[in-house]
Amino acid sequence: MKNGLTILKDADLDFLSLGGLVHRLDPGAIPFRKATECHIHVSGGEFNVAANLADCFNLRTGIASAMVNYPIGDLIAERVKAMGVRPFYKHFEHDGVNGPNFAAVYSDRGQGVRAPVVFYNRSNEAAARLKPGDFDWNSIFSRGVRWFHSGGIFAALSHTTAELIVEGMQAAKAAGAVTSLDLNYREKLWNISGGHDRALKVLDRIVKHVDVLVGNEEDLQKGLGIAGPEVAATSKLDPSTFFLMIDRVVQKHPHIKIVATTLREVHSTNRHSWGAVTWVNGQTHVAPVTELDVLDRVGGGDGFAAGLFYGVITDSSPEEALKLGWAHGALLTTFPGDTTMATLDQVKNLAKGGSARIQR
Repeated sequence: MKNGLTILKDADLDFLSLGGLVHRLDPGAIPFRKATECHIHVSGGEFNVAANLADCFNLRTGIASAMVNYPIGDLIAERVKAMGVRPFYKHFEHDGVNGPNFAAVYSDRGQGVRAPVVFYNRSNEAAARLKPGDFDWNSIFSRGVRWFHSGGIFAALSHTTAELIVEGMQAAKAAGAVTSLDLNYREKLWNISGGHDRALKVLDRIVKHVDVLVGNEEDLQKGLGIAGPEVAATSKLDPSTFFLMIDRVVQKHPHIKIVATTLREVHSTNRHSWGAVTWVNGQTHVAPVTELDVLDRVGGGDGFAAGLFYGVITDSSPEEALKLGWAHGALLTTFPGDTTMATLDQVKNLAKGGSARIQR
């Protein structure tokens, strides 16, 4: 209870996410306009957290999502299984021509002064068809779920996905689960599903059921309508403006127990300064700043969330939980793809101040 949360001791699942699965096409440092080949990464903001918690942190996790019966669906289902995440799927049949489909994310890594470029094809996305009633929450929660998570990207996909998150959050709270939301405000998605005014209304409804909130300054301003600082911060690593905004978040949503975000100063595509902050039940905590040599920046925020949640679930102190998130997020940027390849020992070692000296 040091963090104000009551977490179930015994449960079938430690963590359950609700969200869309996607596949990301990655040509590495080559821009797509010149690419001749690419790697395929299975991703999704909500799935990434569940996958990280299962693969690195050895928790029992699940994902509630759409599954399409066609070869891309087979590929995605194999990766979900390989990461150790238990699926709860609403199945859709592909018509062989138009879908429904899994969203495709196209993302090169950039290099040096050339920034990464990301664009999407979310046409006729199966996850956007998900709606209240598609999952038997009573059955899923009957054997116990300690933590339920979703995100703003899934909320923005359609009018029905937002309602499904509310339904899932209500079921989770009734079953005694801790609930969390990563705001992940994506203006392009909200623009085609009702605009900023709808985003504010939808996210406000969802946050009313949330215990733990993840989001940066822009997420809080655009997603929750929280006023920004009167004076701009001197550095993106300065936590003071974020803490000021948290005070305003908690005034609006006093039931929230934890708010957290990463802090990142981008010097070049491959060189970032990295920090993190959290507000836990009235107390503020700041992680150290480290310099990152970035291989692939996609998924670093989800890596942070996973490490933070693991620390909270395992009853670490707020400072320890923050450093576990900070360390895992940092490590995730050193791997290709959106999900973790780190070990728990590596995360704990970095969180304690370990170095990159060769391990023999």
